[in-house]
Amino acid sequence: MVSWSEKHPYGHSLWFGAFLGFLNIYHPDYAKAVYSRGECPPLSLTWLQPYLLRNPKALDFYNFFLPWIGKGLLVLDGPKWFQHRQLLTPAFHSDILKSYVALMVDSAQVMLDKWEKLISEDKSLDVFQHVGFMTLDSMLKCIFSYNSNCQKDSKNSYVQAIGDLSCLMQERIQTFLYHNDLIYRLCPHGYHFFKACRIAHHHTEKVIRERKALLKDERELESIQKKRYLDFLDILLCAKDVNGVGLSDEDIRSEVDTFLFEGHDITTSGISWILYAMAQNPEHQQMCRKEIKGILGERETICWDDLSKMTYTTMCIKESLRVYPPVPQVYRELNKPVTFVDGRSVPAGGLISLNIYALHRNPDVWKDPEVYDPLRFSPDNSSQRHSYAFLPFAAGPRNCIGQQFAMMELKLAVAMTLLRFHVAPDPAHPPLEKPQLIMRSWNGIHLYLKKLT
Repeated sequence: MVSWSEKHPYGHSLWFGAFLGFLNIYHPDYAKAVYSRGECPPLSLTWLQPYLLRNPKALDFYNFFLPWIGKGLLVLDGPKWFQHRQLLTPAFHSDILKSYVALMVDSAQVMLDKWEKLISEDKSLDVFQHVGFMTLDSMLKCIFSYNSNCQKDSKNSYVQAIGDLSCLMQERIQTFLYHNDLIYRLCPHGYHFFKACRIAHHHTEKVIRERKALLKDERELESIQKKRYLDFLDILLCAKDVNGVGLSDEDIRSEVDTFLFEGHDITTSGISWILYAMAQNPEHQQMCRKEIKGILGERETICWDDLSKMTYTTMCIKESLRVYPPVPQVYRELNKPVTFVDGRSVPAGGLISLNIYALHRNPDVWKDPEVYDPLRFSPDNSSQRHSYAFLPFAAGPRNCIGQQFAMMELKLAVAMTLLRFHVAPDPAHPPLEKPQLIMRSWNGIHLYLKKLT
């Protein structure tokens, strides 16, 4: 894709078989033409099944994922998407997010304590799975105040189900035979997937029922606000639109599962690759460490106000997200024609693939794109850049609603790691990029960690 972007700086056609064609784009002008339009729904991941295009069900969005995440923001479009987006927006207000800092710090502390016991001078550590358990721990606390203890005890059936579901969905996409619903339901892989769905749904539904019973008493809601933070579930249960209509239990479960699915995997990928970029660039790692120490002074614990002061660290995080975008590719199906700045157009019904990985490395947009340079994101350089050149959280009306939440967790995890350890790459195990639904590595992300004195 990157080599093609050098030859075709705006985009090119991409065909799967003889029946299904995309316009694959990776230039900010083309991205803006598509993603500034809020009416374009996301595309079904069943695009790998040309023979199913005659069946309307083939275009149900995220067909493979619906048994777990249901119809939340990720899948909805039209008026219901707009209603959900409005009702969920308050859940990501800074007043809510700041109460999550202590929870994320606690989860990161558990991970770092584990690393201190596991590291050795002659053996690197694959950090990806550890980061995954840490972000899951944080998500469960923030979503419904659930202390899973998953970093120390991964045998919890609910925690196992969540971990399995992400892997099982990815495997289904990669295995052509599993695209057929009947075959998938009859095979052991499908049996395992639907069993995990039932476990996850049972837990979420139980928590929703218990919390609804508590919140029926307004005095109980006031006491909850005084005793602890408001979690994601509290806000969903209390949300009402202008007509006084709230979300159904099914809607709430879908949004909880969607937030868990999107937030857990994406932040895991982001943190892991940022740490690898820090290991590859020790001079920037040291500058981040120096900045963070200067902000904290004599304090040991990071707080909400510290995050906005991490100027250089934020620049390094953004540059890492440019080089290793957690979501490397997203899709849209046009319900209106689009005309691009050069006069070319795509009719309604056209399929668009935005290759974020190639966009972030497009030499027509970025000077020396393979060079890691955090100064690209200095205020001066950022102000001169096209607003659609850097899209780690997509763009337009359907951009990632949880991007502030994600950036907060990225900053906390990276800052705490750099305060405790010096990170270095393992030349014997360089990560091999595996761009799937999220950016992974075929062989893990191996780092040498050295405890700082």
